[in-house]
Amino acid sequence: MNSILNLLKFIIVIWILLPSIAISNTLNKIEIIGNDRISDETIKLFISLDKNDVINEVELNNILKELYETNFFKNVTVKYKNQILLINVEENPIIENIFFNGVKSQKILDLIKKDSLIKSRSSFNANILKKEKLKIENTLKSLGFFNSSLEILIEKFPNNLVSITYDIELGKKSKIKKISFIGNKIFKDKKLRRIITSVEYKFWKFISGRKYLNQNNVSFDERLLRNFYKNSGYYNVKINSSFAKLIDSNSFELIFNINSGEKVFFNNLELILPQDFDEKNFIPIKKIFIKTKGKPYSINQIDKILDEIDNITTLEQYKFIKAKVIEEMNDNLIDLKFTVEEGEKFYVDKINILGNTITAENVIRNQFLLDEGDPYNEILVTKTINNIKSLNFFRNIESKITLNEENKTKTINITVEEKPTGEIYASAGAGTSGGSFGLGIKENNFLGNGIGLDANFELTSETFKGKFSVTNPNFNNSDKSLYISAEATENDNYQTFGYKTNKTGVNIGTNFEYLNDFYLGLSNSNFYERIETNNTASALQQAQEGNYWDSFIKFDLNYDKRNQKFQTTSGFRSFYSLDLPIISDTNTLKNYYNYSHYFDFFENNFSSISFYFQSANSLNNKDIKLSERINIPSNRLRGFEKGRVGPKDGDDFIGGNYAYSINFASNLPLLFEESQNLDFLIFADVADIWGVDYNSSLKGNGIRSSIGIALDWMSPVGPMNFSLAYPVTKETGDKTESFRFNLGTSF
Repeated sequence: MNSILNLLKFIIVIWILLPSIAISNTLNKIEIIGNDRISDETIKLFISLDKNDVINEVELNNILKELYETNFFKNVTVKYKNQILLINVEENPIIENIFFNGVKSQKILDLIKKDSLIKSRSSFNANILKKEKLKIENTLKSLGFFNSSLEILIEKFPNNLVSITYDIELGKKSKIKKISFIGNKIFKDKKLRRIITSVEYKFWKFISGRKYLNQNNVSFDERLLRNFYKNSGYYNVKINSSFAKLIDSNSFELIFNINSGEKVFFNNLELILPQDFDEKNFIPIKKIFIKTKGKPYSINQIDKILDEIDNITTLEQYKFIKAKVIEEMNDNLIDLKFTVEEGEKFYVDKINILGNTITAENVIRNQFLLDEGDPYNEILVTKTINNIKSLNFFRNIESKITLNEENKTKTINITVEEKPTGEIYASAGAGTSGGSFGLGIKENNFLGNGIGLDANFELTSETFKGKFSVTNPNFNNSDKSLYISAEATENDNYQTFGYKTNKTGVNIGTNFEYLNDFYLGLSNSNFYERIETNNTASALQQAQEGNYWDSFIKFDLNYDKRNQKFQTTSGFRSFYSLDLPIISDTNTLKNYYNYSHYFDFFENNFSSISFYFQSANSLNNKDIKLSERINIPSNRLRGFEKGRVGPKDGDDFIGGNYAYSINFASNLPLLFEESQNLDFLIFADVADIWGVDYNSSLKGNGIRSSIGIALDWMSPVGPMNFSLAYPVTKETGDKTESFRFNLGTSF
C-alpha cells in the first residue's frame, strides 16, 4: 500500500513540474552576432524557427547544417541557454573579380567558364575552389591539353573581398601518334580507324582537330566501336578499356581494348498486338521478319522494325501506343518479341513555347502536328520537334513533357534558342569557257513572322540575271506556302550568235505536301521579253526579232524519299513539271522530268544515277522562241560548253525541242577514307538534244557522252567542286570544256 502511495506522489510531482520543463526548452529569443553582410532577418529565414518552438539537440544540429549549406559562412556556432538561441557566424568572403591568364582563345575560355561553380559576387568557399580546379583541369584534358598546368591565386581586399586569378599554361596539344586495337580479331585495324572520330597525326592533316588527344572524342569513339560491333552481329561486345600511352613528351598511343564475343544471329521474330488491332495492317512487319531471320544481329535493324511499327500505328491512327522489344538469347541465336501495347491514355493539356523573342509564336505553333485537347502521341511530338528544327530559325530546341497523373494530361514545353537568320551568300565559277559570279542577301524570318526574303544576281560573260522573292511558308495558317518573285534576265549573244534577249516578269505560286513526302505545286508566271538581232544573226533569229508577252501556269509533282537534301546517300526523288500557256505569242508547251536514285555498292560508298528529260513544243505550229529552245544544262553534260552542242543552223547553235541525259556518279572512299569533308568521285554523262520545229532537216547529230573525275570539298569558306571531264563521243563543231571550278558559300 505504501509503495502505491509513493508512486502516486511521484506522478503528481512530475505532473506539476512538466510545464516548467517544457517552458525551459521553448525558444523565446534569437541573438545573432558576427554577421556583417547578411542581415539577421535573412539568417532567421535560413533556420526556419519561430518563437515558442521547442529546442533540443537534434534541432541545434539541423540549424548548423542549414547555415553551412547556404555557403555564406566559414564558421558557425550555436548555443541555447535560458530560452535564448545564440548564433555566432563568420562570413565567407565575397568574390570581387575572377581573372584568367594564359588563354587567348575565347572558345576555350567559354568552355572553361561553362557551368562554373564559382561566379563573381558570390561567396568564396575554399572547398568549392578545389572542385573548380579539378573541373578546369579535366576540361583542358578533354580539349587535348594534357601537359597544361593551373595555379590559382587568391588576393584579399578590405571589406572581406577576394579576387581569384587562374594562371593557366596550356602547353602544346597532345598528338595521337598511333591508334591501336588489342583483343580485336574480327576486323582489320584500318577498318576500325575509319569507324572512330580520332585520327593519327599526319603532317598533311593541318586542318583537322581530330589528330589531338581529346577525352570527349575517345568516349564517343568507344560508343562508335560498340555500335559498329553490335550492328555487325557481336551482341556481347565489350570495350574493356581505352587509354593513352605516352610515347614522348607530347605524343600518345591511343589504345582500345576490345572483347568482341561470339557472333549472334536473329532467330525467331514475333509481333504481339492488342486484340482489337487488325493484323492485316501489320503485314509489312511480318515480311521484314522473314527477311531478318538468319541475319547477324543489328541494332539498326531493330530500330528499323520499331520505326515501321510506329509509322503503321500513326497511319492507322491508333492512339496511346507503346512499342517495346524483348530479347531472349539462346547460344548464338537471339529471339525477338515486339510487343505493341495500348498505354495509359493521356491528353495534351497545354503547349508552352518559350525563348522566342523574335519569332512569332504562331510561326512555331503552325509546325505542331497535335493541339491542346488532342490525345498525346509521342511520335507526333518527335515529328513536331523535327518540323521546328527544319525552320532553321533556332540554334537549339529543347522539349520537356510534364505529367499530371490526377487529370491524365501532359503539358508540352518547347524552349527555343534563336539565331541570326539573315545571310549574305556568294558563288563563283571558272572553266575553260569562262567564269561566273553571283551575290545575294537573304532573310529567312522577316520581322519574326517566318517570311523569307531573297535578293540575288548572277553574272557571266554573256548573262545577267537578277531576282527578288518573298516566301510565306505557311500562308494564312493553311500549311501551304505562297511565294512571289520578280526577275529580270539579259542574255547577250551578239558576239557569238548575233542576238540578245531581255526578259522581265513576275511569278506567284504555292506548294504543299499532299501526302507523305509527296508535294504539289501550282504557279502563274507573266513575262515580257524583247529579242534584238544584228546582221550576223541567222535568218531564223532575225525573223524572231520583236516583243513578246507570255503568261502560263506551271504544275509541279514532287515525290521525295531522299534521306537528306544535301549530300544524299540513299533514297530517290521523282520530279515532274508542266508549263501550260494561257496568253502567249508563241503558245509553247513545256515538259520537264527528272528522276534520281541513290544507293551504295559497298561500305562507305555512295552512288547515284539520274535521268533527265525536257521538251518544248508550240501548240499553234509556230516556231518556239530562241529563249525557249532547249540546251542541255552544263551539270548534265560535263566536258561540253552549255549551248554549244546540238542542232546548228549554219554556224549557229540553235538548241532543240527535246533533250535528255543519263548521269552516273560514284565516290571512291579509299582515297580519302579518314576525311568527312572531302569526296573523290568518278562520273559518266550521256546526253542527246534534237528536234528543230522550223526545219526538220536540221539534226542534233547524235549522242554525246563524257567521263571524268571530280573533287567535292566542304572547305572552311564553303562547298567547292573541281571537275575534269573528257568527251568520249562528240560531233564536229561541238565546243568542249575540260575543266570546271565552282565555289558557293554563305557568310
